[in-house]
Amino acid sequence: MNGVGLIGAIVIGLLAGFIAEKIMNRNHGLLTNLVVGLVGALLGGFAARLLGFGFDGFLPSLVVSVSGAVFLLAILRRMASRRF
Repeated sequence: MNGVGLIGAIVIGLLAGFIAEKIMNRNHGLLTNLVVGLVGALLGGFAARLLGFGFDGFLPSLVVSVSGAVFLLAILRRMASRRF
């Protein structure tokens, strides 16, 4: 998340976690949304850099973070369904 600062990264993490929660039809709390959003931002940023995509600023960082958070929730859902 280039160019957004620490407070911006936290806000993006919260928004990304919330949006991913709604996309994946889940129901989490605020703290879980923050964690999912921040970890999703790391995953999304890593994948974007591997694919050669540049993202600077609030909106591109939010899109990358939401993509990573949705991917994270999909992986967690898949792992949970195999456990039982």
